[in-house]
Amino acid sequence: MSTQPIQVALVDDHRLFRSGIRSLIDNFSSYQVILEAANGKEFSQKISKKFKPDVVLMDINMPEMDGLATTQWLRQNYPEIHVIILSMFEDADKVLTLVKMGIKGYLLKDSEPEDFKEALDVVSNNEIYYPAFVSKHLVNSLTVARPAVGFKLNDRESEFLKYAGTELTYKEIADRMNVSARTVDTYRDQLFEKLQVKSRVGLVLYAIKNKLIEV
Repeated sequence: MSTQPIQVALVDDHRLFRSGIRSLIDNFSSYQVILEAANGKEFSQKISKKFKPDVVLMDINMPEMDGLATTQWLRQNYPEIHVIILSMFEDADKVLTLVKMGIKGYLLKDSEPEDFKEALDVVSNNEIYYPAFVSKHLVNSLTVARPAVGFKLNDRESEFLKYAGTELTYKEIADRMNVSARTVDTYRDQLFEKLQVKSRVGLVLYAIKNKLIEV
């Protein structure tokens, strides 16, 4: 008995790249490309409740509606669709945003063909696929976040961590907390030392791990 191939959408503003990826996926017997779009706006106009992919391979940088904006739209309208973000760069700074948005996969555009196949297999099975540099970044951030025994956040530190998990700048966080920018810098530096992390990503991953903020 034959099984229905997994439906895939390609969203990228480079036609030649889409053509190459479509040809690649055509060689994977378990997958079928059902639609292409040059940006998120076009993609959002093409899908419907009756015509939708299982997995979307999505460029992160596109005109009109980029990959992150399109993923946010999908999360609100079609949360069952899995997203694999495509990027030209090893951009570890975007890891936090991707984790918070629930993106299942991240692929570099120059990955080997077998990497595309593995990513599709993993993500279509409702699991997470990140390349080695992302995984290493996440693991390092999580494993170093081990505060001293008995360490407990005070109310202001907890409040700062919650704001740190948003898109607000440190100056905007200071305004929300009604403190000076220097005071916010103090909260940040104290938490860096106490949690043994070196970046905002590390702070927020600690907060996610300890359920101080929701993702």
